[in-house]
Amino acid sequence: MRTCIGCRGADSRSTLLRVVLGPGEDGQPAVLPDPERARPGRGAWLHPTVSCLDLAVRRRAFGRALHSSTPADHVAVDEWVRSHAQEQHDQHDQNATQRPTGSGFDADEHPMSTQR
Repeated sequence: MRTCIGCRGADSRSTLLRVVLGPGEDGQPAVLPDPERARPGRGAWLHPTVSCLDLAVRRRAFGRALHSSTPADHVAVDEWVRSHAQEQHDQHDQNATQRPTGSGFDADEHPMSTQR
């Protein structure tokens, strides 16, 4: 079990995205995604959703969670993290709309109902 730095909710490792502090494209410190969970350094965990990412940015949680010596204001959130979170959000929405019909809940909302 890990804690999301955005919503502060506990969840399993497989559900959360690990992020680490590393050099960005411009050489400045940036939060980098670590989906393989193999990058060196201290990691933080985040639900791969835009809402949790925005909460973490608003709360300035990256600097604290990653024990960054640079102020949290100077840690740039890598665009890949945002796009990864948006992809996960879009996939979740797409899967929710593709649920099969006729699952037994159609009659009176009870799965064991015989009244069809």
